[in-house]
Amino acid sequence: MGFPVDLRRCQALGLAGTAFLALGGETAGALPAQDFLAPGSVQAVLGLVGVYFGVVLLIAAWVLLGGVVRGPEPPTPRSLLLVLAVWAAPLLLAPPLFSRDVYSYLAQGAMVDAHIDVYAYGPAQLGGPLADEVAPVWQQTATPYGPVFLVVASVLSALTRGQLPAGLLGMRLIALLGVALMAAALPRLARHSGADPAAALWLGALNPLVLLHLVAGAHNDAIMLGLLGVGLVAARGRWPVLGVVLITLAALVKAPAALGLVAVVALRSRGRGPRAVLRHTVTTTTAAATTTVAATAAAGTGYGWIAALKTPVSPHNWSPTSLLGRVTGAALDQLGSGLAPFALPAWHAAGLLLTAALLLFIWLRLRPGPVYALGLSLAAVAVFGPAVRPWYALWGLFLIAAAAPTGSVRTRVAAASAVLALTVLPSGAPADVEQVILAVSGGVLALVVLWQAHQAARPQSPVRERTA
Repeated sequence: MGFPVDLRRCQALGLAGTAFLALGGETAGALPAQDFLAPGSVQAVLGLVGVYFGVVLLIAAWVLLGGVVRGPEPPTPRSLLLVLAVWAAPLLLAPPLFSRDVYSYLAQGAMVDAHIDVYAYGPAQLGGPLADEVAPVWQQTATPYGPVFLVVASVLSALTRGQLPAGLLGMRLIALLGVALMAAALPRLARHSGADPAAALWLGALNPLVLLHLVAGAHNDAIMLGLLGVGLVAARGRWPVLGVVLITLAALVKAPAALGLVAVVALRSRGRGPRAVLRHTVTTTTAAATTTVAATAAAGTGYGWIAALKTPVSPHNWSPTSLLGRVTGAALDQLGSGLAPFALPAWHAAGLLLTAALLLFIWLRLRPGPVYALGLSLAAVAVFGPAVRPWYALWGLFLIAAAAPTGSVRTRVAAASAVLALTVLPSGAPADVEQVILAVSGGVLALVVLWQAHQAARPQSPVRERTA
């Protein structure tokens, strides 16, 4: 008999994981400047070890829960939603983890509230304590986010009057609302795609990446994905225009969601002729354009968000095209070539061309179901775009979870998720050797604890009495 696994044990183990995450984050998270501790201090060391101890426990709980979901008596979607709520609860009041982006969101909201053009200036233009919390690399950078998100951030700024604790809590509640919309949409999209709703929830909502980056990190990707998910549900049902409106609003949070409009056309015209495709394309385009104009006018931020899509990315991002660009540029520089400055833009352009080719292949040649095609498309955008972050993987993963045609696809995506969950420090800062060692130590300690629990749960072999 192996390690005893059931829904309750998985729930308790995951709760222990997020509790350690929250506790460790109090000294090792992406803390405000006034609470920042030196990385080598005892509290910061214990916090970093504790966070990675919790991350490994959470991953283990999620993997074991996957076995329960695939078992002979899988839990209901409602039971899984309860597990999600329990796992997320300790993170509600935790400091930001794994990224400082939430401080940028709050500063941008304050800028809109102060009538500063966020598409022309970075948070440094705002000045003051709130802007000081923004990572240095983004101080002079205009926002890449759409008017819908800026309205949300501006309203939050006005409500909290620039108070940091209230702002952080408010932004996390907004992210939780996005996660709730994702969780509500997943079972419905799965049923429509012929997939298992429980498996979709396990992979797409209970995924450690969701808890670490959308809940603990309070990323605005949660709002984008939540609106995208409920928009697709509406579009495949009786409210196609409402679906287009919601998906357009998602794109006005972050631009990649605009690919959802292609899925709407495919959903509405599937199995019909070219005339139906043309009709639904015109209807979708008209509704999306009207929503864009209305939302931009209501936000009052103008159309600077279009040019802001070219906002420069961090020089240390992980994208394959950026990495190849830096390597190529360094090699050309060593050779004394004057082409070195063009290496990075050239690779970024190549990435965009490759992404476009992949999208055409997915939609015109591969032709999977619309929801699955959208998931693959968003995954391609995330991988070959100019910047890659672990939470970008959720763009495609969310919809792949809802519509993956085989269990092997889910297994591979789950394995990638588990690896990505271990790749960022809780402070959101670049790692050094000492911090990597501490993080690994926390993870190994969790594995030791899990192994000991496994050994203790094994039935003991009866001791045979010696015969004379």
